[in-house]
Amino acid sequence: MSTDWKGRPEAGSRFAISIALLLARTLGRGFVRVLLYPSTAYFFLRRGAERRGSRAFLTRAMGRPATTWQVLRNMHVYAQTMLDRIFLLSESLQRFDISSHGLDVLETQMARGRGVLLLGAHIGSFEVLRTLGEKRPGVRVAVVMDRRQTQHMTQMLHTLNPKIAANVIDAGADPAELALAMHAAAEEGALIGLLADRARPGEAVQTVDFFGAPADFPTGPYLIAALLELPVVLCFGLYRGGNRYDLYFESFAEQIRLVRGERVAQLGAWAQRYARRLEHYTRLDPYNWFNFYDFWHRRADPAAVRSESASVARGDA
Repeated sequence: MSTDWKGRPEAGSRFAISIALLLARTLGRGFVRVLLYPSTAYFFLRRGAERRGSRAFLTRAMGRPATTWQVLRNMHVYAQTMLDRIFLLSESLQRFDISSHGLDVLETQMARGRGVLLLGAHIGSFEVLRTLGEKRPGVRVAVVMDRRQTQHMTQMLHTLNPKIAANVIDAGADPAELALAMHAAAEEGALIGLLADRARPGEAVQTVDFFGAPADFPTGPYLIAALLELPVVLCFGLYRGGNRYDLYFESFAEQIRLVRGERVAQLGAWAQRYARRLEHYTRLDPYNWFNFYDFWHRRADPAAVRSESASVARGDA
């Protein structure tokens, strides 16, 4: 199987996900959480690539070889956050204890009456961010995501909350259509959520240091911020066990300006800065890391490098 995250099949059939949703909604969160233990064990035994990806990350993050128990814990935390998506989208937030840190940073940017680009990652739960829209009805939270990735789960969850589904900007759409949708959201003063730790096939990347080794990070988020002239705020929602989440906000850039002829170096600098902050927040609880693939896999295909250079050139245009 490909080590590329896009090459991994979705875990769970439509039928299995439907059963899980039915059990969660009828029997409650407490009962279904018990079922996550055998589910995690099954996932651990059946998904070798994800198991190896988790072990490789935990070994880097902890500075020693990861144990089987630690890999199982990583996968179990992932299962818990996936279950909580159902309740975060369909029920009152009162069942969750969500602590916000640095919310004043976000409020300062929102008070200026323009959109804000929120950069997250595949750590913890990004669904916690969407709860801001329910706490503050006047705030639109538009999340950029590929509807085709984990298609079954995404479709099922969005039936629980059509309002949130309507605010999804499809990353798999035509580039021009995607750009127009993001521009329209920014004009409305929306919070535009974007996960910046994974590159889609063919997307331009920069190689930066991450946990002491070179890793590829996409540069598209910083091009978008520069083109839309939006402030950038980091946002990470870490699961802390039980019903507790910590939602962190941190100012990343008042405005990103790219100079023609220096864009490659500037994009690399922004990607490195993001990687450093991602490493910081991941170290707060490494079990919240949900990139279950070889994150440090380097592309050796010269055609990919040419594609990257062409993408940067198009950005200049």
